[in-house]
Amino acid sequence: MTDRYAVIGNPVAHSKSPQIHAVFAGLTLQDMRYEAILAPLDGFADAVRIFIAAGGRGMNVTVPFKLEAYALAATCSPRARAAKAVNTLIFSPAGIHGDNTDGLGLVADLTRNLGFRLAGRSILLLGAGGAARGVLLPVLEEKPAALTLANRTAAKALALGEEFAPLAGSCAFAASGFAELAGRQFDLVINATAASLADEALALPTGLYAPDSLAYDMVYGRETPFLAAARAQGAARMADGLGMLVEQAAESFFLWRGVRPETATVLAQLRKA
Repeated sequence: MTDRYAVIGNPVAHSKSPQIHAVFAGLTLQDMRYEAILAPLDGFADAVRIFIAAGGRGMNVTVPFKLEAYALAATCSPRARAAKAVNTLIFSPAGIHGDNTDGLGLVADLTRNLGFRLAGRSILLLGAGGAARGVLLPVLEEKPAALTLANRTAAKALALGEEFAPLAGSCAFAASGFAELAGRQFDLVINATAASLADEALALPTGLYAPDSLAYDMVYGRETPFLAAARAQGAARMADGLGMLVEQAAESFFLWRGVRPETATVLAQLRKA
């Protein structure tokens, strides 16, 4: 019987995950089907259980359900426990296992696809929600020289910073509001806020971009207000989150099937489209 997988979210019709996993399955000769499931905002757990009862083997979880997925999972990987958010569910007779491949996807896109080394760099991560949570630990594990977490509401950044500070190692780790960034420069600025989804600009100080810097928006498919502002402010390079989407999908695929698909072909196809 063909194994069933899905992405679950609300909204979810825009998701490229079914297209990505269909190509992965073809490249690796896996007998599987992958669909998109729109869950009611108050019906995530029920939708997951219905899918499991129908023979589902695993799910990707997108907004706004990553925190609920963490609560639903009986066991979680260390990176999912650190993030307190899950984007990958694995179903087995032992129960529901949760993982988070977002950070691995981001790091793979930055280091492999974009050729941007994170070790020894100064990084600014914007946002203090689930997206930021999901990538903090994998980014810290790349040993940047400094990582600053900043959010429009400073208290949220400070709370998240306090939670992750014990995991920072030798990295100079700090958290603040946007205003406190004035006068500082960074090699890499990552937008993990939801502002780009609503085509909203962030009220950031000018002068954030060091020479040869990279501005990275997790939203993909268009030049967002964040990327437009980065271009105007002198960022040397701009990138959207399409590569992160493909790379995190490949990590999920590996967790489900035990095969890590080649990603360059899929990413090139999506860029061309």
